[in-house]
Amino acid sequence: MNEAVVLTPERILEATEDVLRRFGLAKATVVDVARALDVSHGSVYRHFPSKASLRDAVAKRWLDRANEPLCKIAQASGPAPERLEKWLRSMFAIKQKKVCDDPEMFATYLALAQGAREVVKAYKDKQVDLIAKILADGVGQGTFQIDDVKASARAVFDATCRYHHPAHAEEWSESECPVRIDALIGLLLKGLGAPRKH
Repeated sequence: MNEAVVLTPERILEATEDVLRRFGLAKATVVDVARALDVSHGSVYRHFPSKASLRDAVAKRWLDRANEPLCKIAQASGPAPERLEKWLRSMFAIKQKKVCDDPEMFATYLALAQGAREVVKAYKDKQVDLIAKILADGVGQGTFQIDDVKASARAVFDATCRYHHPAHAEEWSESECPVRIDALIGLLLKGLGAPRKH
């Protein structure tokens, strides 16, 4: 064992992802992670006090990576309706790409996320906050007429659930899915829009 190695939480998380990819969630252990890093399992536990905390951290890292491009869209400038549409389409595309590109790893992360309820709740709350930022900008620009930005953001998130919640992943490859997404986004934007001035 090489205990002289500089062990960081990030290195441990990278190794854990590799171990999960090789062994799967059911068989992967902290000892496997330590072996991959050439350290004792006690060294891993110094950074993550339990297997559950390590799993939560892996789930959070995965969800945070998915959120990075969405944060950039929410923080950008420009007309809010276009940004909201781009944000929604990007979110759907990110989720669908993960399912299509690596279905086994997606299933592993889905199982991890299901066990990390607090991590998933924080992730969903962050997504609602990003939508709320765009909606608030739209109110300021006069393109959205909304009384309660936060409640409206939650409603947009909930209304689009079919195209981003993993429970519906099997439906994403259906041929009519893009048409349904177009119709839903059109309806949302129309519903959020400020009345036209005559």
